[in-house]
Amino acid sequence: MLRLVLLTSLAALVLGTDTFSRDDFPPDFVFGAASSAYQVEGAANLDGRTPSIWDTFAHAGNMHGASGDIACDGYHKYKEDVQLMKDTGLEAYRFSISWSRLIPNGRGAVNQKGLQYYNNLINELISHGIQPHVTLHHTDLPQALEDEYGGWVSQKIVKDFTAYANVCFRNFGDRVSYWTTMNEANVFVLGGYDIGFLPPQRCSPPYGDNCSTGNSSTEPYMAAHHILLAHASATRLYRKRYQDMQHGVIGLNVFSYWFVPLTNNTEDKIATQRANDFYLGWFVNPLVFGDYPQTLKKIVGSRLPSFTFAESSQVKGSFDFIGVNHYVTMYVKDNPSSVNTEDRDAVADMAVQLTSIRNDTSTFEYAIVPWGLQGILEYIKQVYGNPPVYVHENGQRTRRNSTLEDWPRVKYLHGYIGGLLDAVRNGSNTRGYFTWSFLDLFEMLDGYESSYGLYFVDLDDPDLKRQPKLSAHWYSNFLKGKNISSDGYIELQKNISAVSTNFQ
Repeated sequence: MLRLVLLTSLAALVLGTDTFSRDDFPPDFVFGAASSAYQVEGAANLDGRTPSIWDTFAHAGNMHGASGDIACDGYHKYKEDVQLMKDTGLEAYRFSISWSRLIPNGRGAVNQKGLQYYNNLINELISHGIQPHVTLHHTDLPQALEDEYGGWVSQKIVKDFTAYANVCFRNFGDRVSYWTTMNEANVFVLGGYDIGFLPPQRCSPPYGDNCSTGNSSTEPYMAAHHILLAHASATRLYRKRYQDMQHGVIGLNVFSYWFVPLTNNTEDKIATQRANDFYLGWFVNPLVFGDYPQTLKKIVGSRLPSFTFAESSQVKGSFDFIGVNHYVTMYVKDNPSSVNTEDRDAVADMAVQLTSIRNDTSTFEYAIVPWGLQGILEYIKQVYGNPPVYVHENGQRTRRNSTLEDWPRVKYLHGYIGGLLDAVRNGSNTRGYFTWSFLDLFEMLDGYESSYGLYFVDLDDPDLKRQPKLSAHWYSNFLKGKNISSDGYIELQKNISAVSTNFQ
């Protein structure tokens, strides 16, 4: 079985190459950092921007009472931030465009102030030698379209998303060569339409809480289907009108756990493959093969929409790369009892129990498991024909306002970039790596409770002062070609006087 081959080959891998430098990667490999519009821009009510589903979700009190109304105020501080990126040595910056800032009604007239902001940001990046990598949808559909027809649960979204993409390609494509249609398509549909812990908070009991509308049994599959059709439509438009002239590439992003059987029994191994089919295969199989995995078709049955022949032909091959977001590795245990209900949701359909690998000393920070990232990249290589891959997000979670000496993040970066190098040396067609995140942002799951940034943003300072953490120095040293090893931690400590011990 492929699964056994993968596990056997990965068993020999260590926790990433220990000593390496930027020069060990291919010359055209790109390193950067990432963000998204609602998490960094702020200026939520300024210059013609209208609410997105994320504004509505946050203002309903779902994120510890916080919102992205101000966030990092990247809307006004983009020049300062791009200079920080340049000083750090970033080669690329991944950000998203706020659809409701660019086209406030979701369709129709373009907001000129929104258009100018993104032109300014893109120009600023390019003038500093930094590649812009743009995401079109990062959990922030215009609320106007959600109100009008239910957003992604309606096929009407395909036309509106394609028109929005066209505005972006037409106005920014002469300078933007890397386009991602959707961020974490799988998590968006599970969190937004099944469990209800993400916008637009559609779900049904007993599977989700605090939802006023939705159907957890059917809507995740409907929304996913329309995302794939919208992605394929936008890709078709890009290839027909723009790609030959602009020479860019387009892809779709998925969230990726690496799954490991909890035990060596056959049931857990089969469950592990099933988890891969539901998390990765749900979206990547149609892109590569033109249809959903047989596992989904068998388990979900009539609740899973079908592609027509024409749709299948359009979806198949509608990508130039796959974007991967990865943070943690999960143990998988078979859980057949979850399927013994007539009205199941997508989580129950998977029939698995997931447990994350944890550090011995912390249940908050992520365990450092570089072979998990290697496993995903090897799986994509073997199962999907080794397409180009960009690791769009990978980073360590710490508690906010703890310390600028973020050793867990330094060790995480060291481990995962070393593991990534091993994967590339083993033939993975991975083309780039973006750490999440450049700044401490308004985070998707807990607002301002956690931190992922290389730079601390002081929310108590009216100017939202940015301060480099130890991880910013580590990443900068790596990006500027210094040889990085475990001894690099000691070298960083020699310069610790440049970093204050804590924020007080």
